[in-house]
Amino acid sequence: MVLKDASAYNIQFHHGKPIFIDTLSFTKYREGEPWVAYKQFCQHFVAPLALMSFKDCRLAQLSLNYIDGVPLDLASKLLPRRSYLKYSLLVHIHLHAKAQQKYATSSDTNVRSVKPKRIESKAYSAFLQGLHNTIKALHWKFPETEWGDYYSTTNYQDHSMHHKETLVEEFLSSVDVDREASVVHDLGANDGHFSRIAARLGFSVVSQDIDPVAVEKNYLQTKSKQEENLLPLLLDLTNPSPAIGWSSAERMSFAERLEGKVVLALALIHHLAISNNVPMGMIAKFFGGLATHLIIEFVPKSDSQVKRLLASRKDIFDRYDKEQFEIEFSAFFSIRKQVDIEDSERTLYLMSRNKEA
Repeated sequence: MVLKDASAYNIQFHHGKPIFIDTLSFTKYREGEPWVAYKQFCQHFVAPLALMSFKDCRLAQLSLNYIDGVPLDLASKLLPRRSYLKYSLLVHIHLHAKAQQKYATSSDTNVRSVKPKRIESKAYSAFLQGLHNTIKALHWKFPETEWGDYYSTTNYQDHSMHHKETLVEEFLSSVDVDREASVVHDLGANDGHFSRIAARLGFSVVSQDIDPVAVEKNYLQTKSKQEENLLPLLLDLTNPSPAIGWSSAERMSFAERLEGKVVLALALIHHLAISNNVPMGMIAKFFGGLATHLIIEFVPKSDSQVKRLLASRKDIFDRYDKEQFEIEFSAFFSIRKQVDIEDSERTLYLMSRNKEA
């Protein structure tokens, strides 16, 4: 058998492992025929991973604009010159891009109608093994990011962190939902520290954060521990994944894919309100449209992390306080519990969405 389709969208995560889900992409292998999905594989896998490895991990966002994979000529232009010294990238990206361009722009019918050469089965196997080795050889050296080592620089004392962990577990345990059928969305999850509390309680957890280093560390931990009910994802909550593709219906948006009734938003609201200038009322409305049950942490201006955010900008956030927070969120939620976290100025809330909201 051989794959006639090599789209990255055919890979989904199930029980902690990447699974190929498109069984209709399999077809019978015929001796001598080249791999028809070679170009697509290079655009969906080789190019994005090479750009992340050799240039900048943020270039993975190109896949959002190019639903059928990153164009190889674009990848070739963006990759540094030293990538030409790596034989696998020279062949699968640079020369591949030039060959594509040659045949796409040629007006010579003889050139455009050239049939691909036959590839014997042994050469075919070696070719596929070479592609496999190309992917395996691409590594990402973690850059220093703002939140990649958040828990090593947080202002929590050990007992404060323990108290917060206890509260999160108590709040999650008190939520009246079927845990096996419910998904917890941990927004601003960093490396998944609190996501794993929900996972231990039997929830399936989508653990999402804006920082690529934190998400990668989260995934590596998930992989090494063989955790089956936790999925780390990269997400910018101020610019979440939109609906894309044909008629904006081919791939669902973040909001459409949020199937869970339970949302964790720990140490997050000050980033939305202060770092991104989102009014408190709009934040409350946003969560009101996502969560049936919300566990959210309010971080006041007196907290050292908020002071850090305000150190390089003027404080124009007159309405950012605990009272206004409760007023705005009460329009969508009923506050079931609120507890001050020991030896900190933060408060943890358990809220349930109002029936009329």
